[in-house]
Amino acid sequence: MSGLVPVSVVICAYTQRRWEELTLAVASAAAQPETAEVIVVIDHEPELLRRAYLAWPELTVLPNEERQGLSGARNTGIRAAGCGIVAFLDDDAAAAADWLHWLVDPFADPNVAAVGGRADPVWPAEASARLLAPELLWIVGCSYRGLPVERADVRNVMGCSMAFRRDVLLSSGGFNLDTGRVGRLPLGCEETELCIRVRQADATARVVYEPRATVHHRVSPDRTGWSYLFSRSYFEGVSKAALSRTLGRRDALAAESSYVRTVLPRAVVRELRGTGSGGATRAAAIVLSLGAVGSGYLRGSVRRPARVARALRAVSAVSATSAAPGTGVSS
Repeated sequence: MSGLVPVSVVICAYTQRRWEELTLAVASAAAQPETAEVIVVIDHEPELLRRAYLAWPELTVLPNEERQGLSGARNTGIRAAGCGIVAFLDDDAAAAADWLHWLVDPFADPNVAAVGGRADPVWPAEASARLLAPELLWIVGCSYRGLPVERADVRNVMGCSMAFRRDVLLSSGGFNLDTGRVGRLPLGCEETELCIRVRQADATARVVYEPRATVHHRVSPDRTGWSYLFSRSYFEGVSKAALSRTLGRRDALAAESSYVRTVLPRAVVRELRGTGSGGATRAAAIVLSLGAVGSGYLRGSVRRPARVARALRAVSAVSATSAAPGTGVSS
């Protein structure tokens, strides 16, 4: 696209534990030449909201005006945005200097409704990527092996690095409040659900993946072990089951079918051949993840979506009760 395209960048935050990461995210977004405004939305955490007001009086800092959760926080940011393109950056991700340049470039095609970028993991010093094969990096919210290596049309974008036309977001009703992460419950699929709805409403709409639009996504220590691998995979299955019931199995599972049939089996074979360097562990992690996703999908398939949503919100409420004061409970 010729010239600078003004962009509203929305960053949603929920916990003071990520204050340092949030500060880096805001700075990286504000430094983009295309950024016209940075909107920081605080998800039902009063102390963090006050802290953000004081830290960034020059920015738009807002409380989540909808139900607790990442989807509601994003919808609040969408309504506040003043630009035709709205980009989203996670509160624990820092954008590369040319992130928005590449993220907005595909919008030169008027049929492009959404663009997603690449997310590279930043591992904690006390942990390593030993457990996760490159094919499983989606578990920690990063780009994984199996995605295109060049700009290409895809089914859905990834939440920590994405942009939409604002009119598309408004006409589609924004993010579904019954999908996406709430508290520490590792749900997902809110971006997938939205992209599928956009494509179902307009068959000419394009969703594009641009790997040159890069962010560096911090991985917290609690997401590097077996327990998180299992729970994140399980709730991914639950989320996919809900999408299948509401949007149709074909659209909900189109990308996953090829991933399970071809990408994962090749990864297991490759890792087993490298048992001397942790390959057996990574192969076992792939098998466990696949089994957990399948279990979650079966569980979600036998319960009505509304009941699943209520059950998940109940779990989130329990997590909120036990959370330490001032830490926040939703993402």
